[in-house]
Amino acid sequence: MRCLGRSGVEVSPLGFGAAGIGNLYTPVGDQQAHEAVRAAWQRGIRYFDTAPHYGLGLSERRLGAALREYDRAAFTVSTKVGRRLEPADGTGDDLAHGFAVPADLRRVWDFGADGVRRTLESSLERLGLDRVDVVYLHDPDDHAEQAFREAYPALERLRSEGVVGAIGAGMNQAETLTRFVRDTDVDVVLCAGRYTLLDHSAADELLPEAAARGVSVVIGGAFNSGLLADPGPTATYDYGRAPRELVERARRLAAVAERHGITLRAAALAFCAAHPAVATVLAGARSAAEVHDCADQFTTPVPPAFWHDLHTAGLLPETLPDDTGDSPPPDV
Repeated sequence: MRCLGRSGVEVSPLGFGAAGIGNLYTPVGDQQAHEAVRAAWQRGIRYFDTAPHYGLGLSERRLGAALREYDRAAFTVSTKVGRRLEPADGTGDDLAHGFAVPADLRRVWDFGADGVRRTLESSLERLGLDRVDVVYLHDPDDHAEQAFREAYPALERLRSEGVVGAIGAGMNQAETLTRFVRDTDVDVVLCAGRYTLLDHSAADELLPEAAARGVSVVIGGAFNSGLLADPGPTATYDYGRAPRELVERARRLAAVAERHGITLRAAALAFCAAHPAVATVLAGARSAAEVHDCADQFTTPVPPAFWHDLHTAGLLPETLPDDTGDSPPPDV
């Protein structure tokens, strides 16, 4: 287990990303979702991340139901604020936002102080918990000033009151997260898709700043939403159709991995986990089989010669990943 900043909140090196059990892209049954969480527990995963956004609350409800089997002191849960859920009169589904659920609720952007508390209270109700360990400001890209002015101070108060153990922000970009690291007292930031084998932008400023200031980084989107898991012609990148040039680059990465007897998935997870600022890597899964595969890949040794070959082929900067050496892969 690893501590998030100076908070005392601990996470396992591999975390469970719960968007998939919120019916991301495709329906998942309650039993399948429950079995995915149970498989994560069996493999030693003790950090679980969710959000109201994921399936209009479905992810939180399913995760909370599955975790009731276990000692509350033995696991860490994070959720997010910024999108408040309200009843909706609409019919149809939520696939426009990526989730195969009925559109009986709607998301309302709300980074006000009152909105933070109301959103967290609703999350606790859906999770069936009296507390969560970590709360992130969720995608404040277009609401940054309100997030810094109102939502962040609200999270600070919740932390000082002992309602949550650690606070931070989660985004699909590195620039604003770097500002959070520099200008606030966050414990952790969740960076999705910006530190991967295909996108190294978080290494420019975010990761060095976080390491220097004692702020932990959680990496999400290690596979860039699919391309680094399976670089086929219909692969997705950042939740859209992958550009042809990125598909070709991913295939070249996969070919090098194959020559070294590993999978591209194992290399992608190892790349994210190697940086000393990274506390944990979130792996999204919607089934027990996917959980077991992620755990297997995460614990697969990646030979130093693999990174050397990527550097030689111009597929990775010489300075990345930051810390590989000959050390064994992390436990889950």
